[in-house]
Amino acid sequence: MIVIMLQLGNWQLSRAREKESRQEQLDLRSRQPAVVLPATPVEVEEMRYRHTEVSGVYAPEHAIFLDNKLYRGMAGYHIVVPLRIGASTMHVLVNRGWAPADPDRSKLPRVAVPDGTVTVSGIATAATQKTLELSDELVRGQVWENLDLERYREFTGLALQPVMILQQSDEQDGLVRQWPRPDSGSGKNLGYAFQWFSMALAVLIIYLVLSVKREQPSGHQQDT
Repeated sequence: MIVIMLQLGNWQLSRAREKESRQEQLDLRSRQPAVVLPATPVEVEEMRYRHTEVSGVYAPEHAIFLDNKLYRGMAGYHIVVPLRIGASTMHVLVNRGWAPADPDRSKLPRVAVPDGTVTVSGIATAATQKTLELSDELVRGQVWENLDLERYREFTGLALQPVMILQQSDEQDGLVRQWPRPDSGSGKNLGYAFQWFSMALAVLIIYLVLSVKREQPSGHQQDT
């Protein structure tokens, strides 16, 4: 049992090292010059967390509002709008930022969408964004609880890049664009490793204590 626990602890340590190495690569990407998103399909892992620029025209008729997004304790939405890249038929989803929710949830935020060709800059991330689903009703018109790329493709019929741009360029539209820095998640693995090593130590101590008790004489021997 001790050997198994030690192996599990070492495996968690190796997972933590992998995540930290990956985080270092992502941090390096974030410091590199911006890349231009092409109209041809890209790989998510090649683009993830890169500074990215894209030019095209918004398709506001396909805008969606991602529900249950918090900013400083206030409930609101992330407004996601597809952008047609250049003169192609390929689109990319742009998360334009956070807007507060109205107390009357039937009223959605009014956010102006720029007309004509625009250039958007921001951080590329995976388009599919799944969080805790608070209800079985995942899609209510323009209000979505989670962004599932395949579901969105079926819903709109658009050709889409597998990445989404977290917009950083300012358009003076009142939206909040404070994107949290991604965490490698290695801390959780280190915590699990500590638990496994602690349990191995506890089992060892219990084994030694029981062994000592077993070797001690059990009371005084009676005279024959």
